[in-house]
Amino acid sequence: MNVPTLEDLPDPSGKSVLLRVDFNVPITGGQIDDDMRIQAALPTIEWLLDHGATVDACSHLGRPKGKPDERYTMGPVRERLKELAPGVNLLENLRFDAGEESNDPAFVDRLVEGHDLYVNDAFGASHRSHASVVGPPGRLPSAAGRLLAREVEVLGGLLESPDRPFVAVLGGAKVGDKLGVIKALLDKVDTLIIGGGMAFTFLKAQGHEIGDSLLQADYVDTCRELLASGRRILIPSDFVALGPDGEVEPCGADFRPGWKGLDIGPESAKAFSAEIAGAGTVLWNGPMGVFEDDRFAAGTRALAEAVADAKGFTVIGGGDSAAALAKFGLADEVDHVSTGGGASLELIEKGDLPGLAALRKAPNAR
Repeated sequence: MNVPTLEDLPDPSGKSVLLRVDFNVPITGGQIDDDMRIQAALPTIEWLLDHGATVDACSHLGRPKGKPDERYTMGPVRERLKELAPGVNLLENLRFDAGEESNDPAFVDRLVEGHDLYVNDAFGASHRSHASVVGPPGRLPSAAGRLLAREVEVLGGLLESPDRPFVAVLGGAKVGDKLGVIKALLDKVDTLIIGGGMAFTFLKAQGHEIGDSLLQADYVDTCRELLASGRRILIPSDFVALGPDGEVEPCGADFRPGWKGLDIGPESAKAFSAEIAGAGTVLWNGPMGVFEDDRFAAGTRALAEAVADAKGFTVIGGGDSAAALAKFGLADEVDHVSTGGGASLELIEKGDLPGLAALRKAPNAR
């Protein structure tokens, strides 16, 4: 997408680099639960250090609402970074200052002070017009790090020239949250598979009784129009449902009052898996059900296994899908796991991100 990469920087030897990373990692009791995002930044860090730069990394963590909050200190992350990349300095949580989320020029000035170069390797934050993402490229020679460049290469390739057939699988709770992505994908994919909670609004549009299942009534007409568009959209035909007294039973596409679907059923999982098996390219974003609860994990597990076994090029759009893959021990069985769920969906929907647009305006951009 024509953003400058590390090789487009002036010689970094002896220079100070401000490196925006996404170290928004899960922490419990002061211990990091999963350091994947820290590990993912190491190729960029190592390139900068090997080329003689000093590196100040910066990241957000959680939602401290513009003021210091000990619950979101970067301390545990800093200790892990010392083990993985000695000599790299990690600044305190960017969101401890309200200027980060408001993109305050004065905060940008403080961030870039004393630095010669800027590198953005935080794909997961690049859909935000925050100070540390869009501000520095206007002041310093800048580049995309290895992680950001790879995300753009893979996701951009899906948009431009995917191997056919191209199958996209979208899950998650609310159809309204992904309506823009659905419309964008329908122009690009051969088959769109819908699962998760948002499937029930599509079922309602077909006239099914969905009981107490999740429904966005305002989007029923929109779903009906999408289904009538002539595009190939697959929705579940059976489910695993939770009853009013806590009972769990299989059911078809119609629900009794008080019952709600919390996972796709075995027939839907089989049909979706067969579609994935024949794909040249697969994009998966969003679980098929409440996979965190083992009673409702079978559908998501089946999809994860189908994606892992697929012979085509497989991409996981971050977020809960990546968490599901990790839970089922399949993260190493796909071609690309995105580090940014929201960013990957916005890039697919809009074809660009604020962080990428900012890099293209850097003084060293081609």
